[in-house]
Amino acid sequence: MSARPRVVDAHHHVWDLSVRDQDWITGEALAPLRRDFTLADLEPEARAAGVGATVLVQTVTVAAETPEFLALADGSDLVAGVVGWSDLTAPDIADTLAALRELPGGDRLVGLRHQVQGEPDPDWLLRPDVLRGLAAVADAGLVYDLVILPHQLPAATRAAAALPGLVFVLDHAGKPPVATGRARPWADDLRALAALPNTVCKLSGLVTEADWRTWSTDDLRPYAETVIDAFGPGRLMFGSDWPVCRLAATYGEVLDTARALIEGLGEGERDAVLATTAERVYGLR
Repeated sequence: MSARPRVVDAHHHVWDLSVRDQDWITGEALAPLRRDFTLADLEPEARAAGVGATVLVQTVTVAAETPEFLALADGSDLVAGVVGWSDLTAPDIADTLAALRELPGGDRLVGLRHQVQGEPDPDWLLRPDVLRGLAAVADAGLVYDLVILPHQLPAATRAAAALPGLVFVLDHAGKPPVATGRARPWADDLRALAALPNTVCKLSGLVTEADWRTWSTDDLRPYAETVIDAFGPGRLMFGSDWPVCRLAATYGEVLDTARALIEGLGEGERDAVLATTAERVYGLR
């Protein structure tokens, strides 16, 4: 019997509410997330699912979180990479990134992210100060994770076109409107982004874009097929979005669903989605 293929979870979070509030966790619907979620909570779930390495992704726009995440990664044999946060618009962004690299766990810093989805300006990514910061991210040899809403895809495409030396990783497939059953204009805008060679996409977050209580794999399939066709397995990576995924599914269910969505691909292509794309794009060791 062949060994079970390795899996890299390219997108998860942790937080400790005694250290810092997660001010985005508001309202009754998100109440199940209003508690601590630690690496100690994640590890048994990830190991049971066959996950051998993960990428820990920022949750809040607070500079202190990134050094904390790097220190967590430094003490973990599970977290292979950290996507942190730093103010892209700061004049000293290049110096800040260099300083982060010198911290404990600094070698695990693989990218940056900002909650662009919360910016009222749909063209925030095209601001001159933001583009200058993104260029510094590229110069530092890091990638940039895009957490955006569908209407922000056109600006992301223009930013990626303006910075061909920076790899842009689209989180959660750009948050398609799964619960509505509609695909456009999301699908068209996604394909425009995918047409650029310096773009990658995460097969993540779909369960929480669907109806949390009634979703099925078939509900997700049209959106997953669009992503697979647009980016191809070599530019697609699995992410659990734990613990946010717990609003709709367990860790194991999310991974099993991803496997079902890519079951029609060849073995090497499935390996790309489940591990090798993330290892290559993020430079994981």
